[in-house]
Amino acid sequence: MPKPVNVLFLIAEADPFVKVGGLGDVGAALPRALMKLPPDMTGEEIALDVRLVLPHHAVIKADARPVAIFSLPRAGGDVDVQVSETNLDGLTVYLIDGPPIKASGTVYSSNPALDAEKYAFFSLAALELPRHINWQPNVIHANDWHTALAVYALMLKRWKGESSAASVLTLHNLPFMGPDAAAILESYGLEIAQSDLPDWARAMPLPLGLYAADKIVPVSPTYAKEVLTPEFGCGLQDFLHRRREVLHGILNGIDAASYNPATDTNIPFQYTLENPMIREKNKVALQEKLGLPTDPGSPLLGVVSRMDPQKGVDLIPPLLRRITDIPWQVVILGAGDAKLEEAARSLQADLPDRVRAETRFDPALARMIYAGADIFLMPSRYEPCGLSQMVAMRYGCVPVVRAAGGLVDTVTEKTGFLFKKASPVSFRSGLLKALAAYSDRARWLDLQKAGMSKDFSWNRSAVQYFDLYLSLLEKG
Repeated sequence: MPKPVNVLFLIAEADPFVKVGGLGDVGAALPRALMKLPPDMTGEEIALDVRLVLPHHAVIKADARPVAIFSLPRAGGDVDVQVSETNLDGLTVYLIDGPPIKASGTVYSSNPALDAEKYAFFSLAALELPRHINWQPNVIHANDWHTALAVYALMLKRWKGESSAASVLTLHNLPFMGPDAAAILESYGLEIAQSDLPDWARAMPLPLGLYAADKIVPVSPTYAKEVLTPEFGCGLQDFLHRRREVLHGILNGIDAASYNPATDTNIPFQYTLENPMIREKNKVALQEKLGLPTDPGSPLLGVVSRMDPQKGVDLIPPLLRRITDIPWQVVILGAGDAKLEEAARSLQADLPDRVRAETRFDPALARMIYAGADIFLMPSRYEPCGLSQMVAMRYGCVPVVRAAGGLVDTVTEKTGFLFKKASPVSFRSGLLKALAAYSDRARWLDLQKAGMSKDFSWNRSAVQYFDLYLSLLEKG
């Protein structure tokens, strides 16, 4: 009989059930990519079974059947848990519900107390779920602070001899550590272990998960190094340095089937690596759609981003105001910080023949920008992985990015342009190099083709995660 490798995959979001940000892409893609690994990669003696667990957020509308009802002991009275099951492209999906999840009403609340209760309840219920479905995981795979308490609670169970499962915690964004959960942990009967965490972090979900995890996976090799430094370590750099032997950076991927310019119906003209010149028609279509002059010789810059200082979008308007002596146009798409949105709109008001600012969430327009813009701007102050630069290259849009995190691991001098500092001077240098290269059509075509030929699929990432699971099980 094949040896089972059962993985319980916990995450707060998974598209198409629910998606707020990039975490939703991971929740949908990575478990499915793992399940689709061919036998010659997993070995015929291995039976890999990955199952996804999500909170049953109010926005989720799924055809699911009830599979389990149980309760979690809590001070003041047990809390009921309802679990339903559905399927996504052959992947088993469990939806966990209960009063703390219903009380929130949204995926993420502005009330830290609500989120602390909601995700602690979800993490503990997910850890308890296998006992009620007659299926035992070998690995608990958690993601970010929302599910990190499952890893911590698993450690406590192992100390008591109640579990032998291994744990993996994927670190998508270190600054978001979750609220202080001391009262929640106490109410569910979980002791706060003596640890080498800083005092301020000893009751926060993500640090507790980082303390307990058998393997910690930052979402790019460079981010795995950055979190060990004061600039990116968020006060945990010394602690993480002591755990550096369990850190394994694995780059996130993109859905190569969905993000495919040869088949994408969101763009007017499909094209391939072999006929990239058709791509020029998408540039004209984008200019016409947004009312920009249809000047094929003028480089069109694209921005698809959350409006947040982390993304460095505040650097874009002042830089562009300083280089109006050379030709360019720009399309900025994104929503978020009101001041950053207003700065983009103000840039359009001052330069109406050059700038279009679309301050909203619009996935279809985003794809037109990837397929029609010449240069993609991503001046992030920090970027654990980043997906937009990979999508841009997939569509032949040459990226100009800050040399940070996953941007370093995905963009090279053969596929784009990197600048060192999140400063106007450094950003200007990188953009001017790209604009100069744009005038050399042969070189530009080489950049586009090199980017389009890169493999950023989830299959590559899934193989690395599978190997990580096996290494844990081999160590017992």
